[in-house]
Amino acid sequence: MNGRIVLVTGGTSGIGRITARELKRKGATVVVIGRDPARLDSLRREIGAETIRADLLLIGETRRAAEEFKRRYQRLHVLVNNAGALFGERLVTSEGLERTFALNHMAYFTLTTALLDVLRASAPARVVSVSSEASRGGRIDFADLQMERGYLGIRQYCNSKLMNLLFAFELARRLQSSGVTSNAVHPGAIASGFGMQGAGWYGLLTRVARPFLMGEEKGARMQIEAASDPAFGAVSGRYLVRGREKKPPRAALDEAAARRLWEASERIDRGLL
Repeated sequence: MNGRIVLVTGGTSGIGRITARELKRKGATVVVIGRDPARLDSLRREIGAETIRADLLLIGETRRAAEEFKRRYQRLHVLVNNAGALFGERLVTSEGLERTFALNHMAYFTLTTALLDVLRASAPARVVSVSSEASRGGRIDFADLQMERGYLGIRQYCNSKLMNLLFAFELARRLQSSGVTSNAVHPGAIASGFGMQGAGWYGLLTRVARPFLMGEEKGARMQIEAASDPAFGAVSGRYLVRGREKKPPRAALDEAAARRLWEASERIDRGLL
């Protein structure tokens, strides 16, 4: 990874932090986008990462982070879309978006599309989007993407993870022959702080199950490999789990739905919805 520039979202804690640390150890210049200034300072001291402060719950902040990155760097070889959360209560951001949808899907979409020009100029380059096996419980309702009716945190989380797959695969199709690959990964069921607060009964189940979950080091392994392993250099439009390709849920292979989600996301990104 010497000479490679990597951008990681959600890299101040959990598997994102480990991903940033390990890619830095491999020789990459690692830039982390995060919201908490204290955690960003800690990251700079402990692993020598560069940082950009931004709240990825907000499209405006996400777009500003992309512009700041492009002012500071002329190349981007790997983008790891890792930031995510599960919110038990339905609340909206100051921009009017439901939080799970805003962070887990729109942050991926806005940041990636804002950086496509520099990714193409840096080819060969990679986009790695963290999804989950929870996507198998997801369902895309285009009349209610932000779950205004009958909100349930774990259900919307599953929906957002399905959106990650649809986004990653549609991005791969749009980037064919560009030298930029796009893949989605599943990190596994991890004993971390994720899902431990504000997630209702799911948070309780996570705390109970914690002794039986894999550690963060193992959980980060797939996205580190997808970002750096030469074996995945030409792989695109795939769902990667435990070091190999895995068949995604059938709903993730619906190309018409993927195009429709992309177009809806473009409208939201431009403030038209």
